[in-house]
Amino acid sequence: MGPIKYRNQVLSELPAEHLALLTPHLEPVALTMAQKLELPQQSIPYVYFPEEGLLSIVVQSRRGEYEIEAGIIGRESLTGMMVVMGDSCSPNKTEVQVEGHANRIESARIREAMEVSTFRNALLRYVQAAQIQTSHTVLANGKLKLSARLARCLLMCHDRMDGDEIPLTHEFLSVMIGARRAGVTVALNELEHAGTTKSSGGSLRILDRDGLKEVCADMYGVPEAEYQRLTGVPLAR
Repeated sequence: MGPIKYRNQVLSELPAEHLALLTPHLEPVALTMAQKLELPQQSIPYVYFPEEGLLSIVVQSRRGEYEIEAGIIGRESLTGMMVVMGDSCSPNKTEVQVEGHANRIESARIREAMEVSTFRNALLRYVQAAQIQTSHTVLANGKLKLSARLARCLLMCHDRMDGDEIPLTHEFLSVMIGARRAGVTVALNELEHAGTTKSSGGSLRILDRDGLKEVCADMYGVPEAEYQRLTGVPLAR
């Protein structure tokens, strides 16, 4: 039997000697809609390497009354950023936005593997890329109108999925762009009227990527370019 082919770009790009630190401990698991992989201020038991699907890092207010998405994770990255940085918990939650499957590993095993400095440095590049994504999400949320924020988020989801169909509910879209459902409806209508997307039965179809890029102006592209610079792997389609 030949080596396992991983779709997750972290695993697929690791040198054989680094991958060998993980493969005996990787466990394939399903990712189900709205499944919580990390909860605020609770120990992170596993690090996930998605093969298919989308995960959302969500920031919440102290009492949980307000929340907004701070990051998107697909097959280009991994969860457990705080574990990689030496901590055991996060103030944020990570949940499944689009179902799929992943390989997971106990956080303790990741810590053991990171005693190899070259492996630790490799993972830190993905953490850096995620932090850049988050900083540009802050910029977009502060400066763009709702339809432009949504256009940017849809481009990011599209980059991390096969095909042009993205199964996203109004509930998740409202968290993604920090808006009420009524605002999501208005933003969706604007994008559909512009011919960039088509909504149907709880999913969105991307019709015109270039049109979505025009809607969000220059707020899309820097994190994608930085990801490629840091990892050597293209992210944007």
